[in-house]
Amino acid sequence: MRDILPPESAQWNRVEHIAREVFKAYGFGEIRLPIFERARLFERSVGGETEIVSKELHMWIDSPRTNEALRQARNALVHEGWTDEQKVGEAHKRLIESINSGFFDSMGEVPRIVLRPEATASVCRAYIEHGMHTRPGNTKLYYIGPMFRRERPQKGRYRQFYQIGAEVLGQSDAPAIDAELVEMLLHFFARIGLDGCTLYYNSIGCRECRPKYVAALKAALEKVKDRLGPDSQRRIETNPLRVLDSKVESEQAVIETLPRITDHLCAACREHLAALKQQFALRGIEGTENWRLVRGLDYYTRTTFEITAPGLGSQNAVCGGGRYDGLVELLGGPPTKGIGFAIGTDRVMLSLAETGRLADTAACDVFVTWMGAAAQAHAIRLARKLRDTGFRVEVPAEEMKFRKSLDLANRLGARYALIIGENEIAAGRYALKRLADAVQKELTEGELLEFLKGDRAIG
Repeated sequence: MRDILPPESAQWNRVEHIAREVFKAYGFGEIRLPIFERARLFERSVGGETEIVSKELHMWIDSPRTNEALRQARNALVHEGWTDEQKVGEAHKRLIESINSGFFDSMGEVPRIVLRPEATASVCRAYIEHGMHTRPGNTKLYYIGPMFRRERPQKGRYRQFYQIGAEVLGQSDAPAIDAELVEMLLHFFARIGLDGCTLYYNSIGCRECRPKYVAALKAALEKVKDRLGPDSQRRIETNPLRVLDSKVESEQAVIETLPRITDHLCAACREHLAALKQQFALRGIEGTENWRLVRGLDYYTRTTFEITAPGLGSQNAVCGGGRYDGLVELLGGPPTKGIGFAIGTDRVMLSLAETGRLADTAACDVFVTWMGAAAQAHAIRLARKLRDTGFRVEVPAEEMKFRKSLDLANRLGARYALIIGENEIAAGRYALKRLADAVQKELTEGELLEFLKGDRAIG
């Protein structure tokens, strides 16, 4: 985890502000979700056997009795040579084993709480809980906020990470919905200046055709099992589709020989994919079909997509999404179609920085240099007018020598220094100095405001 400090936080605010503007233009409303949920929500949606649930969740037991049992389990490990991190993990493991063995059955259900690892399941939970299926048309929601994973740190990946995401829930799975969602996403990336993005998409079939493909894929993998690494060998049994995600260099040639899902789609899924391509063409969207772009969870259907960006090395995906028509029903809701995406904000910011596309977010537009008691009153009044217009203005709390004041303005990264002294007050004209090149103008109050407004519009 890490802190995000100024001026970097201003860059984050800019990206999130643009997201809100773009999503609003497409009819999306913001949903603000709890930071934590019950563990069973993700066990049901993501799957209890997945690595996300079994290894990567930040989980705790929300019960005095189980908390005391956890404390005792940790104390019991003090003399066994465990590290602090190992003690916590092993204590949780032993406690969960006690729960699963029925030791706490007399308590009823034990409330296990987790910090959310993703937001799609939470959105679907809220959709069901608040009866949002009764609303007219599709329900379009977006979210911005932190997610949590106990995973090995990598470049651009943190245990507290941030996502910007959107979901469309309703009764239709029309390809136009999928295409418009991708269009909105690409529009957002263009607005923030993330150049060089590449769209990849695929169809992963439906409940009718995907199981047959998975069976064919597993049979083919068994034949080449000895040429795969331990992770891929394990996935042959647990989730064969995940083998296609492998980035291990020695496995790539083997994977290229495996059956492709597009050759196993049913007629309805082939028609949906063809219509999606037509919708992309209508919107001028260019993308590359990637047969290896899959989702390992059963509720995902048909459209899946990913967007990559430059400056991130081999782990260059900044966004992933797909259709999940079975998720709301899996969580106990009514039959509902759904599609959404999640943007990795940390990785977007890293890509913008690596490619030099971060916008100017100077901490100060105008630094007001004032000299004399009378000048302070003018400085305060002008600063208020400029701030009301949206400019970032710094006014020293105490009178400073002129050179020292300009030096501070430069160190703060101010664009302009507004100089107010007895001569300026008497003449009714203020000196405005552009610090980048020392060009100075003498302006009335009205001229000053109009000039700065025009300069901001040009910038």
